[in-house]
Amino acid sequence: MSKHRTALQAAAGQLIKAIQKEWMDEIGAPAAAQCEQIMLSAHELLQATKQGCLTDVLRGRSITQFLGQDWVQMHPRVQPFIQALATAARA
Repeated sequence: MSKHRTALQAAAGQLIKAIQKEWMDEIGAPAAAQCEQIMLSAHELLQATKQGCLTDVLRGRSITQFLGQDWVQMHPRVQPFIQALATAARA
């Protein structure tokens, strides 16, 4: 079980890194504040993986819906990391 959690936590960490890259690209632009909020939401997902309550935090939403569908659509480079987290959560 701990191996599964470790993979899940690693996937959440990789998602945060991908979001941080997007944020760095947007620093100084008005969109940076929204990106920072998305990063905080991703940290919430990481904490949920550590506490074993990811499904509780998502409350029936997909990870994309949790982060914000419009933002994710505008940042396609994070989509593979969202998919990796979703896959790890199902494992």
